[in-house]
Amino acid sequence: MGSMAWGQESLDPLMVEPEKDFENIWVKKITEDEFQSVFVIWVKHNVKKHYHMEHTENIVVLEGKGLMLLGDKEITIKKGDHINVPKGTNHAVLKVYGKPLKVLSIQSPLFDGTDRVFVETEAEY
Repeated sequence: MGSMAWGQESLDPLMVEPEKDFENIWVKKITEDEFQSVFVIWVKHNVKKHYHMEHTENIVVLEGKGLMLLGDKEITIKKGDHINVPKGTNHAVLKVYGKPLKVLSIQSPLFDGTDRVFVETEAEY
């Protein structure tokens, strides 16, 4: 059972699991309103380099460990880390170590996917 938050039912992101096996990425929307969208995202291998034209994304690592590109830096992320991705900032998951990376992704304002811009690179991650 979910917990009550802001007068509406929400799911505990720690308890959410993928509904089926997946090849690389699985996304589960937790909640949204006009100001934000909240997802639990699992990554087995990588996330292609991209940015959001109008969204700020806050990521909390719930499980796992990986290597992330954030702007021009490569950083190791692990359970408990919080990463702020300002709008217009290139970001990617380059590599996942061991079990899938599970993150809570909070995007503001409401995310409908139309402002995600993939960045072509010469090297494949």
